[in-house]
Amino acid sequence: MKNVIFLSSIFLLFISCNSGNRTKVIYPRNGDETKTELKKDTTLIDIADIPMYIDSTAYLIHPVGSYKIYGTGSRKNVFGSYSGSGGSFSVSGYRRDEISGNLHNLKFQHLDSDVLKPLTDQIVQIQSITFLRDVFNTNKKQYLVYKILDEDTNGDHKLNGDDVETLYMSKIDGTSFTKLTGAYHELIDFKVIPVNNRLYFRSMEDTNKDGKFDKEDTVLYQYVDFNSDVLEVTSYNPL
Repeated sequence: MKNVIFLSSIFLLFISCNSGNRTKVIYPRNGDETKTELKKDTTLIDIADIPMYIDSTAYLIHPVGSYKIYGTGSRKNVFGSYSGSGGSFSVSGYRRDEISGNLHNLKFQHLDSDVLKPLTDQIVQIQSITFLRDVFNTNKKQYLVYKILDEDTNGDHKLNGDDVETLYMSKIDGTSFTKLTGAYHELIDFKVIPVNNRLYFRSMEDTNKDGKFDKEDTVLYQYVDFNSDVLEVTSYNPL
């Protein structure tokens, strides 16, 4: 009973955070699918962290993010973290098979090579990268799951927490980079269930197309089965 109450509280908190006057989606009109042009912040410079290594894999991962230049004139070379923690050149953090930060790309490097291959050529903001350790322990398959902002859904010409968060997946080398959530579907959460080797995730669809995610909308339940040679998203209904 306590678990039911706890999960209900989490869901209500999610709804609360996405309700009110916050419009997260402005839909294209008259069939126009043109995306809002993102403006490059000229106060930011690109910077990469020292590569990270996930145990049991054959790849180094180089997180690529941005830094803000503070000051003008003779002080313009003083840098601070884009996330606000001045004095540190780090754009990411690593803990328990998860890389976090405000990143706009990753570079993958095989341990036997000096070649660095980018994850994507899209303009995105990567919130987190998770190595699916339970899947690896079950059948040695190596996959990464990403929380990503991939589109300026609210039309303010920038990517941030006011846009729709999505779920992506790739192989450990960054290939087969694939979006799992549907268009304009807001990610709620995800979890690997080791007993059946599946990645379950929940998202919300703005059913009434008012640009907001609230109690009037639909929660979607889906999974990816890693026992299959062909990985695809399957819907299910637990209600």
